[in-house]
Amino acid sequence: MSYAIIGFGKIGQALARAFARNGIEVAVATTREPASFASDAAAIGPTIIPTTLMEAVTADIIFLAVRFESHPEVAKALPNWKGKIIVDAMNTLAPLEELDGLPSSAVVAKAFAGARLVKGFNHLVAAVLDQNPAIHGGRRVVFLASDDDGAATEIGALAENLGFAPVKLGGLMEGGLLVHARGNSWGQLIFKDLVKFDG
Repeated sequence: MSYAIIGFGKIGQALARAFARNGIEVAVATTREPASFASDAAAIGPTIIPTTLMEAVTADIIFLAVRFESHPEVAKALPNWKGKIIVDAMNTLAPLEELDGLPSSAVVAKAFAGARLVKGFNHLVAAVLDQNPAIHGGRRVVFLASDDDGAATEIGALAENLGFAPVKLGGLMEGGLLVHARGNSWGQLIFKDLVKFDG
């Protein structure tokens, strides 16, 4: 299984650090040349591989950590995303009316035709996502919502490998709305920092 993170701002770098902590190789890309962020990637760790956008989209599982407005540009990188799992780690402040009443992840799913989309890793602010998820003998929770239960299960297994405690919320129209930042009304779970204790 190959992994990529597209977007290397605060969220992208926090995700990269989670991979680095666990020695898992991940490609990182932006719309810029890899040389422009290679030193930042090297500072995180040797398993963080700066690459081009066109190389990054060959990965099996792709984290989207760009600004929401930029996702259509990324979607153009492939004519068909069939077989890929896209993890939507973006948030938008666009009001629901601007998104045709849909959660933002449903809009993203349309752009990435053929992909299996999972909304996840977006409900924590970057500074919290950046921290080691093992705290006080428990694990930090990440919420996952998807209309494809198999994809959510795969991303749940990856989240476990990264040290998090995944909690599946169901489909995009139900669970997705719980972790959706939109206009002046916020999903009930957005930015809630929860810890799961096993046992």
